Amino acid sequence: MTKKSILLILLTILIVSSGFAQKSVFTRQDTLRGSITPEREWWDLSYYHLSVKVNPSDSSFHGTNLVQYKVLKAQQLMQIDLQPPMEITKITQNGKELRYERDGNAFFISLDESQEIGSTNSILIEYHGKPHISKRPPWEGGVTWKKDKNGFDFISTANQGDGGSLWWPSKDHPYDEPDSMLISINIPNPLMNVSNGRLRKHEVHEDGTNTSHWFVSNPINNYGVNINIGKYAHFSDVYKGEKGDLDCDYWVLEYNEEIAKEHFKQAHLMLEAFEHWFGPYPFYEDGFKLVEVTYPGMEHQSSVTYGNGYKNGFRGRDVSRSGYGDLFDFIIIHESGHEWFANSITNWDEADMWIHESFIAYSENLYVDYFWGKEASAAYCRGTRMNIRNDRPIIGIYNVRYEGSGDMYSKGANMLHTLRQMIDDDEKWRQILRGLNKEFYHQTVKTEQIEGFISKETGFDLQTFFDQYLRDTRIPTFEYSLVDGVLFYRWTNCVKGFKMKTKVYINNEMHWLDPSQRWQRIKAEEAIKKVEVDKDFYVASFELTEIVK
Repeated sequence: MTKKSILLILLTILIVSSGFAQKSVFTRQDTLRGSITPEREWWDLSYYHLSVKVNPSDSSFHGTNLVQYKVLKAQQLMQIDLQPPMEITKITQNGKELRYERDGNAFFISLDESQEIGSTNSILIEYHGKPHISKRPPWEGGVTWKKDKNGFDFISTANQGDGGSLWWPSKDHPYDEPDSMLISINIPNPLMNVSNGRLRKHEVHEDGTNTSHWFVSNPINNYGVNINIGKYAHFSDVYKGEKGDLDCDYWVLEYNEEIAKEHFKQAHLMLEAFEHWFGPYPFYEDGFKLVEVTYPGMEHQSSVTYGNGYKNGFRGRDVSRSGYGDLFDFIIIHESGHEWFANSITNWDEADMWIHESFIAYSENLYVDYFWGKEASAAYCRGTRMNIRNDRPIIGIYNVRYEGSGDMYSKGANMLHTLRQMIDDDEKWRQILRGLNKEFYHQTVKTEQIEGFISKETGFDLQTFFDQYLRDTRIPTFEYSLVDGVLFYRWTNCVKGFKMKTKVYINNEMHWLDPSQRWQRIKAEEAIKKVEVDKDFYVASFELTEIVK
């Protein structure tokens, strides 16, 4: 290796590590938002009633949130989160006004009444302000205020990474979810608001406004709560699913109703494929909705948002370049798939966001598999490898609300695709995916729980496998050398102790090998001249001209 090469490598390492270090300097606010603080851990959410008046004329929100909770430990100080420029104006318990102090995004509320363990209590929070306007939804959280082509207001919220506390006061940490929620939104006529769950009541008032009341009867994650306002047309149908009749509702801008009726037939195809792979749709009680919005789309629970222009692919582009991504609408399939992984199975900490995104990036190829076959799905998954950067680990940093690399999408999908190859039993793999959705139904989970479940069900020791793909940036390399017709092979560029049985073609004949980081050898009756690792394993392969010991 030349001095110039060494210098280039060192410079690259310095740049990458420097960029990572800059992102890894965390503040008190990061800790308050990302950790289970003493002011959070003593109480368990049971119910929200969020009521908001939305004023398009000045882009403001005025509202209340009733927070009901169960006392787990004796404590008198409660943390509620609301991000600037939103302001809390008053907090009461049983009609008595409470004292509170603000520390950035966190409000610390002094409770006067004794909080008895096991009791169920509530506080009422009044708030207002002009919430952050998202300039690049959904990648930047906030509210978008637009007009449709007929001049009607077209308003949406989206806040996955930034949290629901961008626009409403809540316990903004993924580990705790309310058991149910009522969302009441007041807006000017003739607009309609669509939120999560089922429409319980719609009131038209004499002051020229209307209020929609949406009830969610299942646990819901904070960022999944949404407001969607527009001059909507509504149509519906019923999907005959594994748990019976599933009500499917579609809310689209009036002038898109006819094209939507045809294009949204893909929703039933999605449900058919994903109920096959993952088990029953997780929210039959709340129904399924697709709602047209101002941005590409997001996985809001039972209120999946859609803005992909009624085209297949992602904005008309096949993200895999395999050709199969042109056969379905990426947003309908990907964002709806999150009903299983993200909304039913939710990460405990944002560092484990891969639980949402890896499984659902992988679900795209399962959808292809269901309708076009296994080889097509493999081609789709391999095609997404061009999106992998291997810049930093897929798992982020815990307790500071810092998610991992964007590789949680394509690299995570290819990790799961590789795991499927190792299992080499498609029905067993399907039952593992369905088992995850049964074992962790409507739960917040940690990476260790997912890893443990899969390891148990496969019978494999997968610790180093997950360490390699989730906690390291290197692609494991199958290194080999052919010496006088004998194959020498091992793993390199990997975590210590890495092991993964791998399908390898030797002289075009398939073999299962179990490499280690020590040289192993195979001597065949016929001289070995050709070695090729199965292309569906996400690994690198490198032939040495001589063995370096």
